[in-house]
Amino acid sequence: MKTIIKALALGIAPVTALALTAAPAVAQSKQGIAVVDLQRAVATSAAYSTARTQIQTTYKAQIDSFTARKTAIDADLKTKGDALQAALKAAGGKPTPAIETQYQQFQQSQQTAQAELQRLGQPIALANAYVEEQITAKLSDALKAAMTKAKVDLVLSPEATVSYQPTVDITAAVVTELNALVPSVGITPPAGWQPGRQGQAAAPAAAAPAPANPAQAPKSR
Repeated sequence: MKTIIKALALGIAPVTALALTAAPAVAQSKQGIAVVDLQRAVATSAAYSTARTQIQTTYKAQIDSFTARKTAIDADLKTKGDALQAALKAAGGKPTPAIETQYQQFQQSQQTAQAELQRLGQPIALANAYVEEQITAKLSDALKAAMTKAKVDLVLSPEATVSYQPTVDITAAVVTELNALVPSVGITPPAGWQPGRQGQAAAPAAAAPAPANPAQAPKSR
């Protein structure tokens, strides 16, 4: 339950998986090698930063409702969990039929809480995912443009390297290209929209994606 609640609280159930797009490797690099953190590029783009602020305002009621309900659920589950531990300790660590029943009830409470928080966090999670998907749709183009300007023909993720100098990191250049390609995005998904589905309605013009804040930006590495 903790994992799912944490995912909702971070805004997006997990952040969108980003595939590293790079020029095909050849026997010897003709120009150079660079490092790019694509997740950080999306998270620090102007469109995402603006959208996060808009989500905080537009979905404030849902965020407040989620936060308040999660706080209450956490307290209730802690009380039930403590009671279960106390009962088990009193029984000398040996499960009894009564403790088994208590444990099953505790599990049911966890499952019910999980389902409720998923439902409450759904609008915020979808908004965050919609924002991310609009930006990542241009991520490959932004990366290619940054590679061309930096004159590199191979890029690696930070996790794929042992060590590198800051000068080979072109993440900031990718952000610059993203800002030019995607200056703004919408935060309200079209009716029936789901993450990852191709051929859905185009993003509306930006007018105005669970823990403590379901609208929090994705965590950068």
